[in-house]
Amino acid sequence: MAPELRVLFCGINPSLISAATGHHFARPGNRFWRVLHEANFTQRRLAPAEQRILLEHGVGLTNLVARPTAAAAELTPAELAGGRRRLAAKVRRLRPRVVAVLGIGAYRQAFARPRAALGPQPERLGSAALWVLPNPSGLNAHYTLRDLIALYRRLHEALA
Repeated sequence: MAPELRVLFCGINPSLISAATGHHFARPGNRFWRVLHEANFTQRRLAPAEQRILLEHGVGLTNLVARPTAAAAELTPAELAGGRRRLAAKVRRLRPRVVAVLGIGAYRQAFARPRAALGPQPERLGSAALWVLPNPSGLNAHYTLRDLIALYRRLHEALA
């Protein structure tokens, strides 16, 4: 993370592999790095170990909850609500232009917005515009790779 990013992507929580490696979206089946590249956020597909290169593109990474799990479904509602408060504090400190929460279910629970839909949200998080995008985890079979790329590209185009 760094101050005044174009976008701060906020995952739900680290996978066990991400926790072990110290790199976001490190699980081999996670589609984040491919989606980010094909949605035009990066000039090439980065590896999780190259995550710091994102800062050169005005992109940062964080999570709602720091506790690693095998699946995000293991998190409690209290952990997600606490994550929202911590994220709001980061936004106040870092002032990103947009915060993109990656996971509609986690967003709905953490932000107490049970009817939220994907895309830009009507409310802001501090000074940042708020978006919700699907979680790129390979465990999220609700969205094809093509769907993910199109939705992430929509955010990229909105940032232009």
